[in-house]
Amino acid sequence: MKTIRRVMDAMKKKRNEDEGFSLIELIIVVAIIGILVAIAIPVFGNIQATARTNALKAAAGNAATAAAASFANGDTATEALAAAQTAADGDITVAWKTTPTTGDEVCVVATDPSANPTTEESGPGC
Repeated sequence: MKTIRRVMDAMKKKRNEDEGFSLIELIIVVAIIGILVAIAIPVFGNIQATARTNALKAAAGNAATAAAASFANGDTATEALAAAQTAADGDITVAWKTTPTTGDEVCVVATDPSANPTTEESGPGC
């Protein structure tokens, strides 16, 4: 009889210990998650802005390379600009800063309306 009573008391005690989290513990966890989110959102926004800027720089560099190669092949400035525009991605547009006459004067300005800054220059003539 005493053994059964001890087992029953042990089971009741164990049930009382395993009731779950208290309200204060849950509030602390929610507060910590809120702080982490408040820190992460601005960092994520900055990463996106940096990625857009780097994509625009890369597009300007690719366009300048394509334009200089086109000049090296003996193409005109209009044909070189068409080659540079083909090298650009998406909404990015490419234009001359000043119209070049040789490959050494190539300066391409890439523009992306969704990025900040919206323009980047690249080429040996910049």
